[in-house]
Amino acid sequence: AKALLWTVLIVAAAVAANIAMLDHMLDGRFIFGISPGGLLSDSEAFGVLDADRGAMFLEAINAVLAIWKGEPPYNIEGKYWNIKIERQFMPEIGQGFLPKPLQKPHPPIVVTAVAPFSKGVTEAAARGWEPISANFLMPEWVKSHWPRYVEGCQRAGRPADPANWRVAKSIFVADDDKTAAAYVNDAGSPYRYYYSQLYTKLKRGRLELFKKRRDQPDSEVTLDGICKELVIHGSPDKVADEILKFRETVGDFGTLLYAGKDWRDVTLAKRSIVRTILHFRSLGWGDREFRFLIPIHDELVWSVHQDLAVPFIRDAHRIMVSHDDIFKRCKL
Repeated sequence: AKALLWTVLIVAAAVAANIAMLDHMLDGRFIFGISPGGLLSDSEAFGVLDADRGAMFLEAINAVLAIWKGEPPYNIEGKYWNIKIERQFMPEIGQGFLPKPLQKPHPPIVVTAVAPFSKGVTEAAARGWEPISANFLMPEWVKSHWPRYVEGCQRAGRPADPANWRVAKSIFVADDDKTAAAYVNDAGSPYRYYYSQLYTKLKRGRLELFKKRRDQPDSEVTLDGICKELVIHGSPDKVADEILKFRETVGDFGTLLYAGKDWRDVTLAKRSIVRTILHFRSLGWGDREFRFLIPIHDELVWSVHQDLAVPFIRDAHRIMVSHDDIFKRCKL
């Protein structure tokens, strides 16, 4: 069981301290998820819309790691941030020490991969970090991440283990195919809403993510087609077959990340999560084949529907309590 949280690197010193604290609170079960991406409206609000966010990202994570590795007094200088604790360093009373995480040298680091043939996957693997292939990528592009991961591992002189590759998917399981299809495809579907939001944004320059080939005309990319290709839904048997088919297409991977969506129908959403786990366990899948993580997607739960954040967390907690055989090692 692991706890996965996504973190936006804005002030590296604060991130380093907060992540260290969380790792202690979670008894060393924290996975540090990082990414230079995010809502462009947030970037505009922070005044970095036109900045080189990739360079800022690298400087920030390097500063975080330097804090965890070093000791005060601190003097970490960069282009975007200067982190200093010198004049107010008072070791006799413990002032000026930034906390270190429980896991040594630091929590496992995972990086989102959102582009076809992502160079970021190679660079991450070379640094000992692991990739998560995004749930809004066509299988053709997800497949392209594995060779990049192998390349990075070879540079670092470490084996490329498929068990370390995480792949996110949009999944919905119901008692029958008809119920699942209605929940995913109806006008009020949270799945359709999610991909409608992304489709609207990506039409402004990154529509390639929804294409099956790079020379595919934009006119062939539709919301119906996106949902059909990227959402796996149906009865437990149908979903299991489609996940296995997807795995045959993209290659072996260690963790299937069930990408969370808003809950239009709480009962159906709960059953989808629980039935997914129970079904794969009935097939004999253990942690090697199927690990289950529930991300709270900030874009849909907080930025878009902040009024749903608290009930979502409460419902997730109730699921864990009601199914302690599944979630007995999880904390929320």
